[in-house]
Amino acid sequence: MTENPPSAVHGSATGGYFSRRTITDLAADLRARRVTSADLIGIAIEEAESSQSTINAFVTIDVAGARAAAAAADRELAAGADRGPLHGVPIAVKDMIDVRGLPTTASSRHFVNRIAARDADCVERLRRAGAIVIGKTTTHEFANGPTGDRAATGPTRNPHALGHMSGGSSSGSAAAVAAGIVPVALGTDTGGSVRIPAACCGVVGVRPTQGAISTHGVLPLASSMDTVGVLARCAADAHVVLSALIDDFSPPAEGTSVAGVRVRWISPRSIHATQPSIARSARDLVAPFLADEIDIHGAEALRFSYRVIQGREAHAVHAERLSLATDLYDPEVRERLEMGGTYTDSQFLQAIAIREQFRAGVAQLLSAVDFIALPTIPFSAPPLFSRRVSVEDQPVDVPSGLLSLTAPWSLIGLPAVSIPAADVDGLPVGVQLVGRSHTEAGLLSFAAKLEARKLFES
Repeated sequence: MTENPPSAVHGSATGGYFSRRTITDLAADLRARRVTSADLIGIAIEEAESSQSTINAFVTIDVAGARAAAAAADRELAAGADRGPLHGVPIAVKDMIDVRGLPTTASSRHFVNRIAARDADCVERLRRAGAIVIGKTTTHEFANGPTGDRAATGPTRNPHALGHMSGGSSSGSAAAVAAGIVPVALGTDTGGSVRIPAACCGVVGVRPTQGAISTHGVLPLASSMDTVGVLARCAADAHVVLSALIDDFSPPAEGTSVAGVRVRWISPRSIHATQPSIARSARDLVAPFLADEIDIHGAEALRFSYRVIQGREAHAVHAERLSLATDLYDPEVRERLEMGGTYTDSQFLQAIAIREQFRAGVAQLLSAVDFIALPTIPFSAPPLFSRRVSVEDQPVDVPSGLLSLTAPWSLIGLPAVSIPAADVDGLPVGVQLVGRSHTEAGLLSFAAKLEARKLFES
């Protein structure tokens, strides 16, 4: 694996142009002709290129394609053809998702020369809505890891602290949004690969209901849990993107009160050892809406279920490559994939049974409240390449820890949103909201109210 030069591992890089402009702002500017799409694309490309030596968020930057699309978008707007709020707005796409004419490498040496013949369904939908893809973002190799520091092109650095992880596997998408290079980006989420980097990088990350967005044209990791997700600066921007991706996605209700919203807090320590300041910061944001606080029982069984199902499915995808070109994998990713091939049919059936039991239990948990809440990750973004951190003076494994609070909801396909809650020791902290199936719009509406509350109290 090639590591980025160690020249810029301190400081932060979060002040890009799009860190100050929402999609609503950009749409208004474009229609008032205060700015053109060509201007916006030029800014995004310049910031993507200039940040590569520090953040390393991109695998491919499509300068010619994005500029041509911007010119076409400006011509359409001038002629009165308006595709909606994303018209002429730059976006980035995780390098697990096909974009016509661009490489889909999965940040792996296996796919260096793989060029996509057509757009993935999700990209096609966003293009129809007027969005312009400026490039492909880095991913933990084959999306098979939560740290974002295992890729053929080197680690993606956290824009808030360049010596720390961006989280994975949608590392580049989260970092690009956090740095203000683009307002929104697509990621994928299997066990937490949108929500984990969202929490690490201080942005909004949405995992929709399993199956709500087509994964045609997306490289698979574990098909029963894979989904396309969205990284954005705010809940409203995420809502705009999901409206283009999901049919009949309801608009946010203007002025809707959250006075009656009831949230059930899940004690994170009942699932995994959690830094107290992380739990406290996340809980404080949702405290006015808490109905009660409960523990989750059987956390080790849930970890077993996720590990076996994800491992078996991922190994099936990679079995042939593992036998023919094992040396092209990052060693850690290869070891994880090979482990997936050791699980027996009996273990797989046991894992499925645990999943179904948990599904029924969570349905009961959500029957009397609107949402479940808990931290997104149990500790702040670790230093790059670290595999052990200390939580209350106890060493914990970084990859399993990062996944511990997100994977249970992936296991049963529920929608979940991570939003920034606070900063702890200079690094972002995320709170995770989980809802019943197909309640993404409600989750984002509530998330927007929490954002407003946080802003009012800051």
